[in-house]
Amino acid sequence: MERTCFNTELSEKNVGEQVALVGWVSKKRNLGSIVFIDLRDRSGIIQVTAGEGINVPDIRNEYILHVYGKVALRSSPNPNLPTGKIEVIADKIEVVNTAKTTPLIIADETDALEDTRLKYRYLDLRRPVMQKYQDIRHNIKMAVHNYLSKERFIEVETPILTLSTPEGARDYLVPSRVHHGKFYALPQSPQIFKQLLMIGGFERYYQIARCFRDEDLRADRQPDFTQIDIETSFLDQDQFLTMMEGLIKDIFKKTINYDVKLPLRRLSYKEAMENYGSDKPDTRFDIKLHDVKEVFANSEFGGFVSAEAIKAIKVDGVAHDTSRKVIDSLTLEAKKFGLGGLSIIKRENGEFTGSFVKFLSESEKEGLIKVLDIKDDDIVIIAAGPYSRVCALLGALRLRYGHELGLIKEGTFDLLWVVDFPLFERSTEDGSITSTHHPFTRPRDEDLQYLDSDPTKILSYAYDIVINGYEAGGGSLRIYDQDVQKKIFKVLGLSDEDVKRKFGFFVDAFQYGTPPHAGMAFGLDRLTMILGGTDNIRDVIAFPKNLAAVCPMSGAPNVVDEDQLKDLGIAITDFEK
Repeated sequence: MERTCFNTELSEKNVGEQVALVGWVSKKRNLGSIVFIDLRDRSGIIQVTAGEGINVPDIRNEYILHVYGKVALRSSPNPNLPTGKIEVIADKIEVVNTAKTTPLIIADETDALEDTRLKYRYLDLRRPVMQKYQDIRHNIKMAVHNYLSKERFIEVETPILTLSTPEGARDYLVPSRVHHGKFYALPQSPQIFKQLLMIGGFERYYQIARCFRDEDLRADRQPDFTQIDIETSFLDQDQFLTMMEGLIKDIFKKTINYDVKLPLRRLSYKEAMENYGSDKPDTRFDIKLHDVKEVFANSEFGGFVSAEAIKAIKVDGVAHDTSRKVIDSLTLEAKKFGLGGLSIIKRENGEFTGSFVKFLSESEKEGLIKVLDIKDDDIVIIAAGPYSRVCALLGALRLRYGHELGLIKEGTFDLLWVVDFPLFERSTEDGSITSTHHPFTRPRDEDLQYLDSDPTKILSYAYDIVINGYEAGGGSLRIYDQDVQKKIFKVLGLSDEDVKRKFGFFVDAFQYGTPPHAGMAFGLDRLTMILGGTDNIRDVIAFPKNLAAVCPMSGAPNVVDEDQLKDLGIAITDFEK
């Protein structure tokens, strides 16, 4: 089929040229003696004008046309289109294929619910905004390939069918037809294999890797996802993070022409939790958490007496809008985080108001004013209880007010590293110690002394890159000393038999000259979501699952033939069809 160019390759420079275009009908306007057609291809829309004497076939939206004509200047330019100053005066219009009336509007703004969009994804993908997301995704990948190749990285593919290993989420299992009763697992990440590549001497590896986790979904999570996976040898943390900053700067510049200022700020995990109530803080606005436990050191209020933590946030200029209904909604939020409630006070006409004021002494009022710099029309929200829950709740409330009050400037990007994560965390259920990230994360050298005495004091060489309050990637330096690794397994309560069963081949490899190594993974889907300006990760994946982990278009997952199950030695019992 003859085609001289894509629509948006044409401009005023091409006026007078004969062209042949193909594309879909986005809109048709029939004015009797003249017909205007908005022709859409992957690059964008151009206006086709058919005057008297031109045979215009019966066409409707989403018909595919082949148009021959001459480029001309438009008498009424459209500033909203890249091709808005020109049009194509048609000599001939042919219908390549017809189309039924679509169940959704093919435009940036559509009338369809997400279920409809997912069911007819092939139509949803025709929308220009959806194609923009895929363009950004492609450009991110190209930037990654080019930057890492220049830095002497090599792309290596790791297995999709692998061994089930404990990595924090449930595995997707694949039954073996040849070995009945045995299963492969789809990789949650290439973690073990990329470390083995370092032992294999590759020194610098990367991969655009498909990963799979069988876990509950949310707006920014999918069961199958893609990460930019990276591992290096012989770099310390500063060297590695500097290299990754160069990569992220390149990605931003080559995808959305945004200049990231380097070096990025670094916040310790402790600072992030203390000030923002989150290990992925959005610092584009200035509401912070404040420790007020000292203010209430002598308080007789029951909720404060034995509280592990008492923290507060101040929100400026909202006291007049903080109704009983608003206070009830804040209290309900507290209960979602496992806290009994909140203490909320307002500052109005130079006085504190609210039901909690009767519990405040004059010295406590003065202390709050001093710590929080409270002014008229401000509110103070105080939470007391377990440290982690208090921080998480107030972190969520600061985000809520940041969005509701328009404190976040659109089109801005806030990038930072969160470092010095705890190596271990203690289970709130049974008090057992587990790895905060994974058992191969390297402890800080200065904290090795606590391995035998108090492991919960140990910080790690772990780091996350946070963009606009999203964890866009994370990683760590890895343990390469066999003795340290054995002690870590011991702290985690793993016996030699447990280690051999869960990590045998991996641990064995560490006996053959393991280099110091470090790595991380960027979430490609999440990066695309951030750079594309959407808050829904399903927008940036061509064929995603819904929140029930179902593909409405294909119907997956679904039942399979009985013969297929017999081949695998599997029988389905106690299940509803």
